Amino acid sequence: MLTHILKALRGGPVTEDAPPASRDALEELGARLRTATQARLGRSLSIREVDAGSCNACELEVHALNNPVYDLERFGIRFVASPRHADVLLVTGPVSKNMREALHRTWDATPDPKWVVACGACAIDGGLFKDGYAVTGGVSEVVPVDLHIPGCPPRPVELLAGLLALLETSAGK
Repeated sequence: MLTHILKALRGGPVTEDAPPASRDALEELGARLRTATQARLGRSLSIREVDAGSCNACELEVHALNNPVYDLERFGIRFVASPRHADVLLVTGPVSKNMREALHRTWDATPDPKWVVACGACAIDGGLFKDGYAVTGGVSEVVPVDLHIPGCPPRPVELLAGLLALLETSAGK
């Protein structure tokens, strides 16, 4: 055991490098997001993330939006702790029967105008868990959904592109 620990200490962590992010593409996407947010709301976009019963793969990608690579707040987008301060409910996972009522109450507590984003394959239709005994189904079974972002899990850039599509599409309404 001691030799294994020493080997790990000398060699460092054994992990894969993150996929390369195109800084220019990310900056362009971020600038478009900032512009769309200001045009649509005149202020920052506030997101309340709701885990409706997921495996946490989507949460890892959502949380990556706050890391130094993506740094979501520089684009005028932030996560909030209360649905009362949110513009967007970003829902991950299939809706478990135990989370159905909580998701509906969260949606009720979010002020209008509000958008719901189903993030990942499970949130869209239940994904891998859709036939499970404890699963209600996708998010649209409980609350109206404005945008579906597919993937298992969707990458941070895909999440940003989805938010941009939501803002640009809703600007025409």
